[in-house]
Amino acid sequence: MTKDRNHQKPENAARIRAEILDSFDEELEEEIDDERLAHLLDDASDHPEVSTLKRSVYFKELFRLQRELVKLQDWIQANGEKAVIIFEGRDAAGKGGVIKRITQRLNPRVCRVVALPAPSEREKGQWYFQRYVPHLPARGELVLFDRSWYNRAGVERVMGFCTEDDVEEFFRSAPEFERMLVRSGIKLIKYWFSITDHEQHFRFQMRIHDPLKQWKLSPMDLQSRVRWEAYTKAKESMLEHTHIPEAPWWVIEANDKKCARLNCISHLLTQFPYAEVVHPEIDLPARTHHPDYSREPIPEQMYVPKLF
Repeated sequence: MTKDRNHQKPENAARIRAEILDSFDEELEEEIDDERLAHLLDDASDHPEVSTLKRSVYFKELFRLQRELVKLQDWIQANGEKAVIIFEGRDAAGKGGVIKRITQRLNPRVCRVVALPAPSEREKGQWYFQRYVPHLPARGELVLFDRSWYNRAGVERVMGFCTEDDVEEFFRSAPEFERMLVRSGIKLIKYWFSITDHEQHFRFQMRIHDPLKQWKLSPMDLQSRVRWEAYTKAKESMLEHTHIPEAPWWVIEANDKKCARLNCISHLLTQFPYAEVVHPEIDLPARTHHPDYSREPIPEQMYVPKLF
């Protein structure tokens, strides 16, 4: 590992620096409005680009799409729609980054993320799809699955956590399960995030070098590097067996993270016939004042120390 790290660092030094600086952009996305961002970008001409997109274009489009996502959210809630979006792909393919940008400005009571841990011993003895059912949406909800029941066709199959008979049964059952969801009124959209061998290797190197991202690198991730070809075969088989008209797979080219985010959100919006929901004007009522009201002082020891 040390030899590989030393070999990669000089070769990719410029890109590593750009990636780290790019992560600072991500932390600002929720805090900066369009106008202030434009001024900041004018002062950041020496900040190297990671994406093929110019930084100003990326943020402008991201904010525009997020405004549309808010409209979609309001439409889903107002019309009692139900939607499930599945995000699958190799480790470090960028699924979490897209999910973050989708949910960033949405109401968590309407749009929620499901990222289940490994199944418990009890769950292993259940019908395979059973532990996912409680997380399906009710009326007026949008649910994003950060990995899903397709674990069986991917990591479980490649790592030997299930038998080939289990996989064959999954391939028979998954399309029927999904058709049942669609018949019940759930809009089901499935995305596969596709990256190259070289790009995944680089992103794993980034996780090794960046202390703030090392937690993302698990032993399972390391095994996914070793078993790259097995994952490829598993993915191809999964797409072949579960690409159905009622719930087709959509492949996102994800080597360029920013382009992948914008492309995914743009496509997601086209999957719904949403329209802007007209809300009544909000009239902020005046505060009620009572002559006998007085604010009681809070004991000094209850305050958090003012370190900053």
